[in-house]
This record gives sequence, C-alpha cells and structure tokens, in this order.
Amino acid sequence: MNTAQKLKLKPWCYIVTSTLEIDSIYVAGGNIIPGLYKKEVLHDYVKQGGIIYVNIPDYPKLIAATSARGEKYVRSAPNDTPNDNLLKLPCI
Repeated sequence: MNTAQKLKLKPWCYIVTSTLEIDSIYVAGGNIIPGLYKKEVLHDYVKQGGIIYVNIPDYPKLIAATSARGEKYVRSAPNDTPNDNLLKLPCI
C-alpha cells in the first residue's frame, strides 16, 4: 500500500496550515519507490488512477486538486474532521 508519511513545506513556510504550503511529500510502500515527491507529481499520479493513502488511522486517500491560481496539489479525501488529514503528518 502506497502511503504518504511526511511533508516537506515550501522554503518560506514553517507551520503548515494549508495543503498549498506543501512542497513535497515522502511516499513509501506499495509500488512506488520510497522518496520525496513534488506535490505536482503526486497530483498527476492520483489523477491518472494511482492510489496513495495518508499514513494515519482510517487511511484516507489522496485526491488531486487545483487552486484558483492553477497550482496543482493533493489533499486527503474529505471526512468529518475540520482540517485536512494530510496536515496531520510530521514535517521533515
């Protein structure tokens, strides 16, 4: 199972409050070579049918999203929590 495990934030960001502030995500397991992947690369991967789960209980899936400015990113599938579950991962 491919899982998102850690976040790397954009250089100017020290506290993550939005999935748009993520630069890269460390993914391991399953059929993906373990490593840091740019959010745009993961956006394309899940858009093409690839599956990546967030490494927290209940394992929500990542879904592709595009900002109002056209920036590609990923976020977790919505559930009953007020904040995106992807933001619960530790930063590196």
